Amino acid sequence: MESMLITRLSALSHTQRMAVFRLLMRRFPDALPAGEIADVLALKPSTASAYLATLTQVGLISQRREATWLRYTVNLDAAREIVGGLFQDCCQGRADLCPPSFYDLIGGISPAVDRKFNALFICTGNSARSIFAEAILRDLAPDRFDVYSAGTSPQPGLHPFALEMLVAKGHDVSTLRPKTLGEFQSPQAPRMDFIFTVCDRAANEECPTWPGQPVSAHWGMPDPAKFQGNVAERQLAFQQVYGAVHNRISAFASLPFHALDRVSLQKSVDEIGRKTSGQDH
Repeated sequence: MESMLITRLSALSHTQRMAVFRLLMRRFPDALPAGEIADVLALKPSTASAYLATLTQVGLISQRREATWLRYTVNLDAAREIVGGLFQDCCQGRADLCPPSFYDLIGGISPAVDRKFNALFICTGNSARSIFAEAILRDLAPDRFDVYSAGTSPQPGLHPFALEMLVAKGHDVSTLRPKTLGEFQSPQAPRMDFIFTVCDRAANEECPTWPGQPVSAHWGMPDPAKFQGNVAERQLAFQQVYGAVHNRISAFASLPFHALDRVSLQKSVDEIGRKTSGQDH
């Protein structure tokens, strides 16, 4: 066990191999092709392949073949073993030696819910997908959530087709607007309990650690604004993405928050991220 811990830590001691691991952790549960990993991190294909081979060999990531592609994803069990090994071997099981303490981190979401949760949805432009999520959760569970959305590079306004879809579905759009991520990173901003990235580009970007260590997940969905076609085809693309968002938000709002500890809650939101159904609503 100790030798494997040292081997895995050695693999992560290389800056760019750590960057690969961190990217796959941010994109979990997605499985990414080597080419996309290389593009995001600006690596030569041969270099990315070498890093991926090393991380796969020590069990930190796993690969699966889809047609002619190899896709890579984080091995969460191995990541847990690293943290557990350091906790037991280096800290001697003393959580108070680890900043932040394990107790505070695991207890960040209390089963005894006596207040609203704060949830933030992030995408790049904050003009469609994250706006859909904000509007849908706000309407589905207004008594349990204060909901926000933001963009890493927000657009000047909502996408016209997104606005049209929200109005058609009966959502109040009067307060919806693209917002910069910085609005939620100041000391005066609400402290988030949940943070979701809903586009791959936003998840690829390194973000500062959020205060309070909120439960986070990646629910990547295609950008309907990039769809090419006539007006009816583009409207259909927005409708399909709205449906996919609605399905995930409905599943999230239905979770028994009062009965779940943080670990169970994290597993639940990760599982929702694996669902890709985009049926109409």
